Amino acid sequence: MKKILTTPIKAEDLADIRVGDVIYLNGTLVTCRDVCHRRLIELKREIPYDLRGKAIFHAGPIVRKNGEKWEMVSIGPTTSMRMESFEKEFIEQTGVRLIVGKGGMGPNTVAGCKEFKALHVIFPAGCAVVAATQVEEIEEVHWTELGMPESLWVCRVKEFGPLIVSIDTHGNNLIDENKKVFAPALRTDRGRDLSARPLHQVNRQEG
Repeated sequence: MKKILTTPIKAEDLADIRVGDVIYLNGTLVTCRDVCHRRLIELKREIPYDLRGKAIFHAGPIVRKNGEKWEMVSIGPTTSMRMESFEKEFIEQTGVRLIVGKGGMGPNTVAGCKEFKALHVIFPAGCAVVAATQVEEIEEVHWTELGMPESLWVCRVKEFGPLIVSIDTHGNNLIDENKKVFAPALRTDRGRDLSARPLHQVNRQEG
């Protein structure tokens, strides 16, 4: 049976969810990237949409006008770590419950999710067109002066996912746990110490 969260999401809805779980979303999903986070945290500008109990998506979508309405063409995740320095304060100030993005996030977000009861979840990369089909309607758009990728697109979604829980409300971080599991296997390769090397270099052939 699919685990489906429906906005507005309450703290108790998240209590039994753990890292590694796969969930889906019904309801409101708002695109929210770097500039939105900076405007709220650094510039103290109020976000023109109530995010309490809602979900945000670290994404810069492609949309098109169809008559009087906007429709989603493609919506793929942005690397969530770009928002790491802002995320704890963002969660506290907005009351957002679900953060959707690409890749993991760090200790600042873990602390925010634990203290203020939110989840970070990973949407699979490379599925931007599929994601667009799960957007039933674009209900509102705000901050259009920022351009298409940075505008706040308020979407109504149906079974949006799959979403892999990477940070839960108990302070667990799936990416950090995986690093602990796989790090020993990466420490040596033909006698060479690889523990301090970036992962993208580990499999590189060297002459």
